[in-house]
Amino acid sequence: MLLTALIVLWRKTVPAFVTAYRWQSWLLAAVTAAVAHFVGDWRLYAVAAVLVMLKGVAIPALLRTMQRRFGAQAEVKPYVNTETSLLAAGLLVLFAYVLARRWMAVTDLPTREALPLAMALLFVSLFIIVSRKKAITQVIGFLMLENAIALLAVAGTYGVPLLVEFGVFLDAM
Repeated sequence: MLLTALIVLWRKTVPAFVTAYRWQSWLLAAVTAAVAHFVGDWRLYAVAAVLVMLKGVAIPALLRTMQRRFGAQAEVKPYVNTETSLLAAGLLVLFAYVLARRWMAVTDLPTREALPLAMALLFVSLFIIVSRKKAITQVIGFLMLENAIALLAVAGTYGVPLLVEFGVFLDAM
């Protein structure tokens, strides 16, 4: 999931951003389904199904329609260039690992290894929002931020109720 956020920093075209978001959403649904399997909670399967339908299919289709309608061009000159963006993202990933180390030491959840990755995805998504000029790229950054929050909730609690996921999604929208 973190690699899909790095793709947004690396690539310059809106279709590549939408594809990266779609893949990230599918991966979030897969992680949620895997946690559902190990926890044995059917509600998490429902969350995974909703994630696939809403974030993996509906929102990317809406983003593609919006891109066609408004003709969003490539992100040619973002506020921060590609090389610096990737370097900053690498530093944010290291920072996330430093921050999440204490969480990993205190918890005995099987998903504790995913906490630094979820934090890194959160930081990189925030960086996407502030370092890009085009509105559609910023919207994709917000959607990736919401995916990061959902991943953090799934990994940090070893599952999350459907109501909490809908609340987070509505807050992000």
